[in-house]
Amino acid sequence: MAHQTATGNALHLVLFEREGGQLIGECNFTNIVRGPFQACHLGFSLAKVVEGKGLMRESLAVAIQYVFRNIGLHRIMANYRPENARSEHLLASLGFEKEGLARSYLKINGSWADHVLTSLVNPDDLADPASNSRML
Repeated sequence: MAHQTATGNALHLVLFEREGGQLIGECNFTNIVRGPFQACHLGFSLAKVVEGKGLMRESLAVAIQYVFRNIGLHRIMANYRPENARSEHLLASLGFEKEGLARSYLKINGSWADHVLTSLVNPDDLADPASNSRML
C-alpha cells in the first residue's frame, strides 16, 4: 500500500480514537485511474467496538470530499456483499448509488462472493455542463 500511495495510485487513511489514540478504523482509495476515467475504489473497515456511532460515516464524508476536491477524481466506486446491511446503509447515506450486482466478484475465505456495485460521482462535476460533454 505504501508504494501505491507514494506513486499516487492509492490513498490510505486511518482513524484513531480521540481519547487514547487507539487505531479503530481505516479507509482506502485504491486503483486510482487518471486520464478520461478519473476514478478509484473505496474500501473501509471499523473496529466492532465502535460500530453504530456514526464514526465511519463522519470520516468517509470528509475523506470523500478530500478525494473529490484535492485529488480531483470524478467517481468513487464501492462494493459490498449483498448481506452486509451496514455497508449498504452507510454507502447510501453518503450518496452512493447502486449500479448492479457482480456475481462471484471476490474470493473471500476460499469462496467466490457476489457483490453489489455502487458509485458516487463528484457533485461538482455534475454541476458543470462542460464536464458532461461526450466525445463520440
